[in-house]
Amino acid sequence: MKKFLLPLLFLFLFIFESLFIQFVPADLFGQNRVIAPHFLFTGLLFLTIYVGKKQGLIYGAIFGLLFDVVYIEIIGIYLFLYPFICYLVSKIMHIMQTNIVVAFLVSLFGIALLEVGVYEMNHLIGVTDLDFMTFIHLRFYPTMLLNAIIIVILGYPFKRLFEKHAESLRAE
Repeated sequence: MKKFLLPLLFLFLFIFESLFIQFVPADLFGQNRVIAPHFLFTGLLFLTIYVGKKQGLIYGAIFGLLFDVVYIEIIGIYLFLYPFICYLVSKIMHIMQTNIVVAFLVSLFGIALLEVGVYEMNHLIGVTDLDFMTFIHLRFYPTMLLNAIIIVILGYPFKRLFEKHAESLRAE
């Protein structure tokens, strides 16, 4: 039964992102601002930090592909970026001490990399025509603020959950 709890949590976070976008007012951070919640990616980053690189890469690839199939016309952007950023986070965490403040900062860094990476890929293939400074003001800042709030709210429960999961993996 415990094997299915983690995939179900990530599936719930995946679905909750789209529900959040539908029910939160579009002008929450001001008119013409775009916000992108990253509940799922925050969970993946905390999984990578507190459980391990292997689980982060596997779940990152699976849910990156799922995200591309459901929401994006181009398959591969999130399939590549989710595991790649989880890998970078695992390497950063080998250097840094693992505590909640460092996890908060590293998660924000990972979300920033994801946002800039998705923008650059879309800009490169011509999906968006926004210049970088407009992207920063209209999407990056509001998204980072929203996700910082999300991490403050979900960070400690994620930490506890994934520490318990890591302990159960070690016990097996």
